Amino acid sequence: MIKEVVNIKKGATIFGYYVNNPREFGIVEFDENNNVISLEEKPENQKSNYAVPGLYYYDNSVIQRAKKLTPSAREEIEITDLNREYLNEGKLKVELLGRGFAWLDTGTYDGLSNANEFVRTIQKRTGLYISCLEEIAYKNKWISKEQLIKLGKEMEKTEYGQYILNIAGEVK
Repeated sequence: MIKEVVNIKKGATIFGYYVNNPREFGIVEFDENNNVISLEEKPENQKSNYAVPGLYYYDNSVIQRAKKLTPSAREEIEITDLNREYLNEGKLKVELLGRGFAWLDTGTYDGLSNANEFVRTIQKRTGLYISCLEEIAYKNKWISKEQLIKLGKEMEKTEYGQYILNIAGEVK
């Protein structure tokens, strides 16, 4: 799915994840072609059950667009304002993260604790790390085996470093 999104040359793509408590999140409403209709932060009256989990893909115009943004009432540059600019031009799509994906909100202590336990359980059960960037880069051929080994050796005294070296076939 991500590889398909990366091939888009114009516009922006946000992701949507089904939640049963949309009032707690930024929500995306979309049509049958996954064109975004609206974006709302913590809506009182929900138009959708799809939260925006904070994963975005933008075309090259994003840099100039971001430079033009002005601070909100909270005195912050808001990613939602950037997304609304694409929306107003009809250039904002949504990709839905369906079954087989897990998005865990970590915006509260309980959410962070639950996410930690989820990751710990999966990693212990499978012996595989979740989101090991070095592994992802190697499997996608973005780095060579030699680069992977170098990265692993920089951390070889840690469990994480040993995991990376194991991927490269370098564990003693």
